[in-house]
Order: sequence, then structure tokens, then C-alpha cells
Amino acid sequence: MPTSRRTDGVLLAVAVVWGSSYLTAKAATEALPVLIVLFLRYALGALACLPALRGSRALTRDERTYGVLLGLTQAAVLVLETYGVAHTSAGNAGLIISLTLVLTPVLDRAVLPGRFFLAAGACVAGVGLLVSGHGLRAPGAGDLLMLAAAVVRAGHVVLLGRVTARRALRPFQLTAVQSVVGAVLFLVPAAPGLPQLARTGAATWAQLLYLALFCGLFAFLAQTWAVQRTSPTRAGLLLGTEPVWALLTGVALGGDRLTALSLLGAALIVGGTYWGQALERGQRAPAPTTARDAAPDDASTGLTQAR
Repeated sequence: MPTSRRTDGVLLAVAVVWGSSYLTAKAATEALPVLIVLFLRYALGALACLPALRGSRALTRDERTYGVLLGLTQAAVLVLETYGVAHTSAGNAGLIISLTLVLTPVLDRAVLPGRFFLAAGACVAGVGLLVSGHGLRAPGAGDLLMLAAAVVRAGHVVLLGRVTARRALRPFQLTAVQSVVGAVLFLVPAAPGLPQLARTGAATWAQLLYLALFCGLFAFLAQTWAVQRTSPTRAGLLLGTEPVWALLTGVALGGDRLTALSLLGAALIVGGTYWGQALERGQRAPAPTTARDAAPDDASTGLTQAR
């Protein structure tokens, strides 16, 4: 369906933007402390949202309540990922965070065929191949932080689907609240380092604006809009292509080498994602027995009900 393809396209765009955020964030954190980068990532997005929240676009009670809740879980994901990557190898981090693909349908309590978990397993194996060049080591504090990030990210996707189901929550307003929540949370810990911004160059500010407006505001808004039109499980699968885009960005702009194992890993992730998507779609919308029984839209049946 055209609507389904449009929704899938938006989710893939979010995955591309988030994939590119690793290289951007790496460059930004070389110039500024992590907490300042996280604060500005939210604060700049909040400033972009606030002028539009007037008159008929003012926040409703539900948008404030659920926006705060989602803002807390999204901020938790970013904190755990950032500090997890800082204390573990890239290989361990990429492999562990990919467990979101398996955890999302489990937390969503979706009824899925066994082959779905084979597809999710292919994605996990693909991430392992993507990062295999960096090697794996014994689990440590960073590995546990990445595992927590995978659990919280899966929970955030499921929560987003649950709270937006059958509620009049506008994506832009919900995203604005999440941005404000993140900015408030990181303001105090980032405050001691804010004077450093006076010496920050134009390139770093450009990186911060990209993280705030594209990797933050656009991605949160697009994710909210898309999850309202599909299931959390399907959204998790499409967003799970993020490591592929991170690899391609690194090769194109960061000078990373693309090995045969990396190519095989990317193929497994893309193939596993679309295989799992097809299985999930089939479970969500079983084929009608007659033309008269055909429903005009499968979005209200199957797994969407589990949201």
C-alpha cells in the first residue's frame, strides 16, 4: 500500500540519520564534553519547537504527560548508549544494541511465527560481522550499559506505540515536550562546561545543529509519526538498519575500510530486516478468503492491536 511504503520510507530515513549521527557525534565530542553535546542536542531542538507552540497548537494535557514520559525514556537511551560506547569496544556495543530487534517484539507481547526470530537472529549476526574487525572481549561495565540501552530502547519504541494508540497526540507537540525534557535533564550536569562554548568553532556548531535538528528533532518527530501508523515491531525492524547506514557513512566520509565481512554483515541486516518485516506484515494482516472480506486498511488489525 502507498501509505505503508511512505511509513516505511520515513522509518528508513530515521535509520539513515541516526546511522550518520555516530560520525557526527564523534567529531563533536572531540571538541566538547559528552554532557554538553547531549544538552545542546536537546536544547537547540527545543528552541526550534517552542515558537510554534502557540494558539491552536498549544499543548494538551495528554501531550504534556506522555511527552514527559517519553522524553525520560529517550534521554535514558542516549545516556546509556553514549557512556556504554565510551567504556566498551565498538564491536561489543554494536552487537549488544542490536538485541533491540529481539527485545522489541518480546516487550510488545506480539504473537509472531518462529521464523521471525530467525530473521532477527540474522540481523544480530549481521551486526556481529559488521563490527568483527574490532574484536570482542569479556563483558564489562560498558557491555552492561549497552545491554541496558538495548532494553530501554526496545521499551521506548513499545511505549511510544502504546501511548499514541487511540489518543489524539500530535507528533510535533509530543516531540517538543521530549526535547524540553532532555534539555532540562542535561542542563545541570552540563552547566560547568558551558563556558567552553565561547571557544567553539563553526564546524562544531554545524555538527551540533545537525545532531539537534536532524538526529534529534526530525528523527523523534518522524519516529512518532510513523509508529502511529505501524506496529512497534515493524518500526524496530526498520530502525534496526541503522548499523548499515553508520557503516556506509563511515566509509564515505570517515575513511573506514569496507571489508568482505562488512558487506556480508550489511546484507544479513538488510535481508533479515525485510524478511522479518514481511513475516510481521503477514501476521498482522492475514489474507481474506473472499474479495468482499478484504479490509481497506490492515493498520487496525493484528499486531497493531497489541499496542
